[in-house]
Amino acid sequence: KFLRGLDLPTPELFYCDVQKGLLFLEDCGTITLEDQLNAFPQSKAQLYRQAVELLVHMQSRATDLVDSTCPAYHRKFDVKKLMWEFNFMLDYYVDEFCDSPLENSARKELSEVFASLCESLAAEKLYFTHRDYHSRNLMCDQGHLVLIDFQDARMGPCQYDLVSLLKDSYVKIDDALAEDLINFYVWLKEKEEGQKVDRENFDRIFDEMSIQRNLKAVGTFAYQSLKKNNNRYKDFIAPTLDYVRKTLMRRFKSTSLQKVLLK
Repeated sequence: KFLRGLDLPTPELFYCDVQKGLLFLEDCGTITLEDQLNAFPQSKAQLYRQAVELLVHMQSRATDLVDSTCPAYHRKFDVKKLMWEFNFMLDYYVDEFCDSPLENSARKELSEVFASLCESLAAEKLYFTHRDYHSRNLMCDQGHLVLIDFQDARMGPCQYDLVSLLKDSYVKIDDALAEDLINFYVWLKEKEEGQKVDRENFDRIFDEMSIQRNLKAVGTFAYQSLKKNNNRYKDFIAPTLDYVRKTLMRRFKSTSLQKVLLK
């Protein structure tokens, strides 16, 4: 209701019964952005620009008008939440999936180094974030993108959803297109908000957010495989870790973060 009230494309809610846990929603078809990208690779740049444009509209409108009536208002990416997700990854990916339990001293060192990254992210201005904004959660319905799977929305850095979209575990985007789309996002954001973006800080937070977000995804994939007997995510662990590795080598070379995470 909140998102539709902002004229954002979401499935229409026709009826709900809270007691029975039933929702009667509009059917937006079966074609995701991922499907569309695979079917029409020549339209990749155009489709992603459409997704970036929708993201900026969502962030701008929802951030301006979010209040206590919206569930996302009460939740945010603070240090506690960001670190919980990191530890979740250590528990289910490192300890269980890789069967390489960490010594207490190694885990403590990892957590101490990662905590400073989480503190940096938590200090950023809060924006409405979808939290899972990627190619499988955008439906293509009659030429338009429709938002789904937004039930975990919360407040966080504006880069969070952009990272989800451009460092997607399911669809690979080449570096040149990703850079063009970041530039397009910044241009739209400046136009929407009427003020200049500090590009150096923006890019730094984008890279920090990508490390946290991608490691969180790896933890989720491992958990799904181990605890839910859902192995359809296993193949996406390697490409997601590759994002982390590349970001560490490019942005955080010779830092304690790189040295500890790439041990």
